[in-house]
Amino acid sequence: MLHEPEIPNNTGNIGRTCVACGCALHLVHPLGFDTSEKACRRAGLDYWPRLRPVEHTSFDAYRSRHAGARTWVFSTKATRPVWDADFRRGDHLLFGKETRGLPADVLSLYPDRLLALPMVPDERSLNLATAVCAAVYEGIRRLVCRGEARLDGRGRLIVAPDTR
Repeated sequence: MLHEPEIPNNTGNIGRTCVACGCALHLVHPLGFDTSEKACRRAGLDYWPRLRPVEHTSFDAYRSRHAGARTWVFSTKATRPVWDADFRRGDHLLFGKETRGLPADVLSLYPDRLLALPMVPDERSLNLATAVCAAVYEGIRRLVCRGEARLDGRGRLIVAPDTR
C-alpha cells in the first residue's frame, strides 16, 4: 500500500512488481498524478488493467475498509529490520510518500509493526520502488519457506488466487 505517493514512475514500477508477484496495490489519496485509463495508456502501463489497483480517498477510509488487516509499516525511522517480520498471507505492507515518508500519526498506530530496510550509516533512504520490491520479495521468501506459496519447476511463483 502506498500512502499519498507523489511520483508516477515509482508507482508504475511498484505496480509492475505487484503484477509480477501476484500482489494487490492499494493507493491512498491524495496522489501526485493521474491514474485514469487515458493517463495509464499514455504512460505505456499496459499491465495496469491486470493490476486493478484499489484507491482509497484517505488513510482513514483504507483503515475502515481493511480493519482486520495485519499491516507492516516501512520507515527509515524504524529500528527493526525487515527480516525480523513474521510475514503471513494477506499481510499489508505500508509505504509513505517519496519526499517525507509516513506521517507520525500513522507511524504511531503500528508501534510493533515498524520495519526498516537496513542501510549503511548516513544514507537517507532507498528509492520507493526499490524498497517496495525488496520488502515484497522478503515476504515471498517467508511464504515459500512456510509453504504458503511455492515455486514451480521453472522457478515461477505459485500462489493461490486468494493471496491477492
